Amino acid sequence: MNSDWEDRVTAAWDSFDDYPEERAGEFRAVIDALVAELPEGSPLGPFERACAWDSTGHSDKAAPLYREALARGLGEVSQYKGRRAKIQLSSSLRNIGQAEEGVKLLTPELDAPSDELDDAVRACLALCLSSLGRDREGLSLVLGALAPHLPRYQRSMANYARALVDPEA
Repeated sequence: MNSDWEDRVTAAWDSFDDYPEERAGEFRAVIDALVAELPEGSPLGPFERACAWDSTGHSDKAAPLYREALARGLGEVSQYKGRRAKIQLSSSLRNIGQAEEGVKLLTPELDAPSDELDDAVRACLALCLSSLGRDREGLSLVLGALAPHLPRYQRSMANYARALVDPEA
């Protein structure tokens, strides 16, 4: 889509906090109006609608829309938004009791080309793992993601993270 449309979507999201919970429907209507401008079949439409439902507390309504956006090729239109959709879909799946599907969706992202979403992938995957009773694996992911950001102890924390899932490490 053109940069004007993207700018207006960004502005709408920048105003999200102006909509208290009781006005969530108004915010979704703003997003729906922007989506109505898109060409038929655009994967950006279900993605933005999913984000709006998700952000207003409706993971159950968001999950099918994230799936639709990915099925329509969101990752080909925007690799970044495709990755965001996988992260957010996994979170929604966890919220609706389908954490195993979230793990299956996000695990391949651990080997995807690195970007600013790497830590979000690990954090969301850790939550999905924890929901499945796999806390040590989740903690390992979170510590591994945290280690590079520490002013000291990076090597120690990275080693501890590995040892949580591989006692011989």
